[in-house]
Amino acid sequence: MRSERFDFPNSKGEKLAATLDLPLGEPTAFALFAHCFTCGKDIRAAKVIAERLSVHGIAVLRFDFTGLCSGEGEFANTHFSSNVDDLVAAADHVRQTRSAPALLIGHSLGGAAVLTAAHRIEEARAVVTIAAPCDPSHVTGLFKEHVDKIKEQGEVEVALAGRPFRITRAFIDNVAEQKLRDCIGSLRKALLIFHSPTDAIVGIDNASHIFTAAKHPKSFVSLAGADHLLSKKNDAIYVANVIAAWAERYLDVPASVQQAQSEAGVVVVRKTRSGKFQQEIMSGPHRFLADEPASVGGLDSGPGPYDLLLASLGACTSMTVQLYAERKQLPLERITVRLSHAKIHAEDCENCETKTGMIDRIDRTITFEGDLDTEMRKRLLEIADKCPVHRTLTSEINIRTFEQPA
Repeated sequence: MRSERFDFPNSKGEKLAATLDLPLGEPTAFALFAHCFTCGKDIRAAKVIAERLSVHGIAVLRFDFTGLCSGEGEFANTHFSSNVDDLVAAADHVRQTRSAPALLIGHSLGGAAVLTAAHRIEEARAVVTIAAPCDPSHVTGLFKEHVDKIKEQGEVEVALAGRPFRITRAFIDNVAEQKLRDCIGSLRKALLIFHSPTDAIVGIDNASHIFTAAKHPKSFVSLAGADHLLSKKNDAIYVANVIAAWAERYLDVPASVQQAQSEAGVVVVRKTRSGKFQQEIMSGPHRFLADEPASVGGLDSGPGPYDLLLASLGACTSMTVQLYAERKQLPLERITVRLSHAKIHAEDCENCETKTGMIDRIDRTITFEGDLDTEMRKRLLEIADKCPVHRTLTSEINIRTFEQPA
């Protein structure tokens, strides 16, 4: 993933801080991410979802609404409608500088905002809500003990998530005026709804109301066990992976991207701008991450280089043995390959030509499932040593390195 940080103006000319997370190759689509009430673009769930979507080729623009975090303007002067205006301004910016957003994603109140903004972003083909309320006024429940005082005094400072925010009567009046059900019913875009049945902030009944009000195509995914903020990283990763698979049906992949994906036999690896070691790997249409464990300074966001080497050998072993078994009509039901790598002293290897220093050792343990006799199992072990990657690793390898100008 590559990340670009910049500012763009809202409808009043105030600068809003933004981050655009980009995939290694040309993006298949651009998405906008609207964060939850009083949160910010760098909340953990937003960062993880954007990072994972970039692995799937989707670029994500996330930004701070007016008056929050690094953005200009006063929070006290904002309301739900101004958040929607900020989303439209973000869409205008990415349309002018990159490509119009085809996917809108909103978390909590941000989900209600994207449902409303979708009508003003013509190019958006699909909308995703995560733990969204069916009525924007639901947010007033976070400071319900102050509502009467706010209406009486016009503005009151309240504590939300341990931070002070000034809430005005205009904010309360604005969310009360919203007719989100009408927006949902006339959406005319594909809709994907995520919600946890154990969400203690926005109840699961909100998802039911949104789903009922929407017209097809619409989908619902239950996030069993997740909390409102998706504080568990695995929950956010799951959401992103489902979004990528679901959205593929509704997004038009540019011809230039399709052409790049058709190139076979070339693997591209480039350092991301996240962490110390994280690398993005692109092979045809496939994108994934390589990294190192947190114990050595990595983010543990993907397998390490030796893990990928072992995975290559293991996958090739399994495929080769399975093909042989099918061709010989052997009753092999399943094969499992476990591999490990270590550095050992050459003197500890009886069959190695090298007798001094350290050498690499790969231990490969294979489990065959099926009604196989002793001779069949012996033959399958012999075939395992004949897989192409095994032969490559045990033969002379000529690696050539060239410099290509950036």
